[in-house]
Amino acid sequence: MTLSQPVGADLDELYAGQRSRVMIVDDDPDTTLLLKQILRSAGFDVLSAANGIEALKKYHAVTPDLVLLDLMMPEMDGWEVLRQLRQFSPTPVMVLTAINSKETLVDCFQLGADDYLTKPFYRGEVLARINAVLRRSRRPQPAYRYAFPKIGLIIESQSREVRYKDERIPLTVKEFEVLSTLARHAPEVVDYLTLSEAVWGQDLPQARQRIKFLIYLLRRKLGRVDPAGADLIVNVDRLGYKLETGEG
Repeated sequence: MTLSQPVGADLDELYAGQRSRVMIVDDDPDTTLLLKQILRSAGFDVLSAANGIEALKKYHAVTPDLVLLDLMMPEMDGWEVLRQLRQFSPTPVMVLTAINSKETLVDCFQLGADDYLTKPFYRGEVLARINAVLRRSRRPQPAYRYAFPKIGLIIESQSREVRYKDERIPLTVKEFEVLSTLARHAPEVVDYLTLSEAVWGQDLPQARQRIKFLIYLLRRKLGRVDPAGADLIVNVDRLGYKLETGEG
């Protein structure tokens, strides 16, 4: 008599569910095909959309782990996609665009983008940036509360809420990471490497310039509540930044 053998496991199916899903939103089919090849060869599951309307529909159906987003598209552009995503989702968004402009970079960060990369892109950098963003998004967040009564600043990690002079200050993910890192080390100086690792999970080549943009945005938001708020974050030449807590 022949004994029946147990059915073996399909390991491809077993591990498929553990792969990260990336949605490419770009109206250029050549760019989409290239990105799909790069990401699939690196072990990612991928899907694509040629405009913002299609992207939002697919997002709700699949819920990707990261969105690669072009800005200039028909029907609904990347700006509107980012605005709508940030109304209901914290999913990381990396802007991938041909627009090489500091103003555009700042605007994207203000809307809640997690990273910004210009075309043409280098395969290795795209993968490194994606992996860094995914690592940050999955990092467990410790519960903490920083209160600086002399300057009227309160930072809550669980709700990611910042209050200054009893007024709530809406911050993007990256702005919050910068401010909370400065608060954690206050009143000591925080170097650029520490800030870069807190925000991007690694030391990026353009980290200093990007940190300067984020500091500029933070100063502007704090200064809208009270002009003195713009002076709370102090640049220490060639070293980094520190938070003035009024503690002496």
